[in-house]
Amino acid sequence: MICSLEISASRPATAAAFLASILFSLGLVLASPSSAQRPHPVLFVTQMPIPADFITIGSVFGNHRPDMNSVGRGGDLHLLYPNGTRRNLTQEAGFGMSEFQGADAIAVRDPAVHWDGTKAVFSMVVGAPTEQFQVIDTRWQLYEVTGLSVGQTAVVTLVPNQPTDFNNVSPTYGTDDRILFISDRPRNGAMHLYPQLDEYETAPTNSGLWRLDPGSGELELLDHAPSGDFKPTVDSFGRVIFSRWDHLQRDQQADSDVLNGETYGTFNYSDESEDALLLANRDEVYPEPRPARTDLLEGTNLEGHRFNHFFPWMVNEDGQELETLNHIGRHELHSYFNRAMNDDPNQVEFIADGSGRFNPNPVENFLQIREDPTTAGRYFAIDAPEFQTHSGGQIFTLDSPPGLTPDFAPVNYITHRDTHSVTPEGGTPEPQHSGFYRNPLPLSDGQLLAVHTAETRADDNEGTRANPQSRYDFRLKEMGFDGTYWTAGAGLTPGISKNLSYWDPDVLVSYSGPLWELDPVEVRPRPRPISQGPHLPAPEESIFTAEKVDLESFRQFLKDRDLALIVSRDVTTRDETDRQQPFNLRVAGGGTETTGAGGTVYEIRYLQLFQADQIRGIGGRESPRAGRRPLAQPQHDGLLANPPSPSGPPGSVTVAADGSVAAIVPARRAMTWQLTDSAGTGVVRERYWLTFQPGEIRVCASCHGLNTQDQAGQPEPTNPPEALRQLLQYWQASPPIFFDGFESGDTTRWSVSVGE
Repeated sequence: MICSLEISASRPATAAAFLASILFSLGLVLASPSSAQRPHPVLFVTQMPIPADFITIGSVFGNHRPDMNSVGRGGDLHLLYPNGTRRNLTQEAGFGMSEFQGADAIAVRDPAVHWDGTKAVFSMVVGAPTEQFQVIDTRWQLYEVTGLSVGQTAVVTLVPNQPTDFNNVSPTYGTDDRILFISDRPRNGAMHLYPQLDEYETAPTNSGLWRLDPGSGELELLDHAPSGDFKPTVDSFGRVIFSRWDHLQRDQQADSDVLNGETYGTFNYSDESEDALLLANRDEVYPEPRPARTDLLEGTNLEGHRFNHFFPWMVNEDGQELETLNHIGRHELHSYFNRAMNDDPNQVEFIADGSGRFNPNPVENFLQIREDPTTAGRYFAIDAPEFQTHSGGQIFTLDSPPGLTPDFAPVNYITHRDTHSVTPEGGTPEPQHSGFYRNPLPLSDGQLLAVHTAETRADDNEGTRANPQSRYDFRLKEMGFDGTYWTAGAGLTPGISKNLSYWDPDVLVSYSGPLWELDPVEVRPRPRPISQGPHLPAPEESIFTAEKVDLESFRQFLKDRDLALIVSRDVTTRDETDRQQPFNLRVAGGGTETTGAGGTVYEIRYLQLFQADQIRGIGGRESPRAGRRPLAQPQHDGLLANPPSPSGPPGSVTVAADGSVAAIVPARRAMTWQLTDSAGTGVVRERYWLTFQPGEIRVCASCHGLNTQDQAGQPEPTNPPEALRQLLQYWQASPPIFFDGFESGDTTRWSVSVGE
């Protein structure tokens, strides 16, 4: 939530929404479920229990892998009617097998129901080794199932025109019947960049949120996520809501190689090309070093930077206006994080206790988001540990309808906070720990279902590799309310057991017993929301009008070249709660100034932009592992479309005297930035990656967007941004050679100088 274009105009919550939030925070809205029959069928999947919880099917991250050690075979897609009748839909449709899992074996995940309630889209992987040591190439692919009504027969068909060489998971229907999903397809489809490696463990991750038109095959990357996106859904307001792993920090494997000797074999490629040089360095330029790198921090005023959480994000269906949900951030959800600099008494650690914030209930991660069908803008989610519990943890809700500022967005604990913690081996569970929960499913009649295990310890294999036995018995259960918290009640099924075996591929794995029941969704028709579209605010529109630049022609210019435009009105203004980075800011040379306290005033002159280039290799230069990790590199794609900033740091534009900035940036590539002083030294640093769409004009009012007011107690700025005027004047004055034939990814850039 730092120096960000993840900003929407702050709008006051309606009285009704605010009252509902207050009531809900007091536990006075959500009613206890009745013992009445459920109103609609429930679709869910079964899966072979996998005790390991690192980049396996139930893991918080890296759960998209289809190999036999990551996801066993033998699960199915099931439909449970309100009267208790259950259908095995994949079996009906001729998919899957019993006993030995061979060439026709399957695993399934992530069903999502169509708006009319008559069909669903889901992910399935087909195939397993037929003999020992056989390594087969399989992929998670998208399928549709029809025939969900009583008396019909299930038909399962492959979704056409999807990326067939990559893993496609977590699909959901858009309002126009395009399919939104998560894929590990590289950002630009280049196989030499596959797989994308995450920013934490340098493990294979998905590349972000995608959209597919199955009829035409049009495929669009909506969010390029360097560490991955998860579980998208379209809410009742037409917003695409999903979890994203935000982990913009330096490479801990590279730090270990420096501090502890060559263990991981990290190195840099010279660029993203297939024939890039393998360099004898592992240089990084952004963000600031991690706290472990005391050698790099010595002699500076920097505390060191760590960043690791899963947050709720929202985006329009066309990929525009990406930001955290209603611009919520660490100040509203977390309990603690450190300041950036240690020599300024104005910068303090953030500690939720005593901060006076509206929300008293901190959460760490925001997973498996599902909107409450009875209360638009209320989202159920899971706060789970990063490892050990297969994404199982505490159920909570967040109220965040459009227009409700995060300053007044309540978190309500549905299960006790103890359900977030892992009981140590040999220890005693916390007194109100009722087990771990995942996949919360609020029903249309107010009932609540969830997947649950009563185990409170970390999962472990209490069997062997050949005969695995997970401690966790995930079952789909009714939830009951005890007057304060919700706990798991009766299972919806008596348990679904199977005898199965498969090669993993070295060892024959055998299992006999109940399967996990996961990913439930209610099968019912729903009204299609209205898809959100782009809107250019009045201050920026006035600049286009004054400079006689046709807005749509300019958008088309950007779109044709895979570029976007970002604009901020006054980057000296920051949200009043953010006291962890410099907030007394003045534009160098006597420009505008905004201060929130006495003390040091920091001069800013440039906005330095960085793009996520996949140039970090691992495994050693002699035999590197497949794939590359993104690193922040000074912007080079599309940079020369901006007015020149010859004295600024690489990849920078100049801050105008009124505090505004404007820059043309590459589209469909993760971007981040920092404000620097005249010498190019960072002052205020962004903490998130943002992705923009071709032709998008993205506007924010401030550096760190305002929830209610800035550090000086003022509302968001409304000045027509002078930096945008300067950019449009430069654009109109530039000779056509600057732009004709230019492509965003052209690393040769233009051969003419600005003055020619």
